Amino acid sequence: MEIDQTKKYTAVLNTSIGKITIELNAAKTPITVNNFVGLSKKNFYNNTVFHRVINGFMIQGGDPKGDGTGGPGYQFDDEPFEGEYTRGTVAMANAGPNTNGSQFFIMHAVYALSKNYVIFGKVTAGMEVVDKIATASVQASPTGEMSMPVN
Repeated sequence: MEIDQTKKYTAVLNTSIGKITIELNAAKTPITVNNFVGLSKKNFYNNTVFHRVINGFMIQGGDPKGDGTGGPGYQFDDEPFEGEYTRGTVAMANAGPNTNGSQFFIMHAVYALSKNYVIFGKVTAGMEVVDKIATASVQASPTGEMSMPVN
């Protein structure tokens, strides 16, 4: 699939709590947006959860396994991007340089992160939904991080 970099793309995440609308930055991060839109059109993100939730930092989703280990079966390179990790920023989660796949995160608050995560969008509606997810009860994940939502 190939997106048109001159068009505006919007994603709507339908969660059990409500909708989150994201404006995708196709002009600045076409590789990342192309990947996200392509996976979305294949219903890849359907029935996935925000598997990593850290109040005051971010919520992370896009893993079909729901435990932080899943992805689309491929990785793609980082690309140049602009922006800061402020409230509502949407960026790719990764395991190091050039290991982007399907997982992404939405910033719950301003947080000082190194520029290792490609910023490709911004929440334009539904931050109250992000707030509800970010403040949900969590338990220790398999790594010991207090970030796994309690079902």
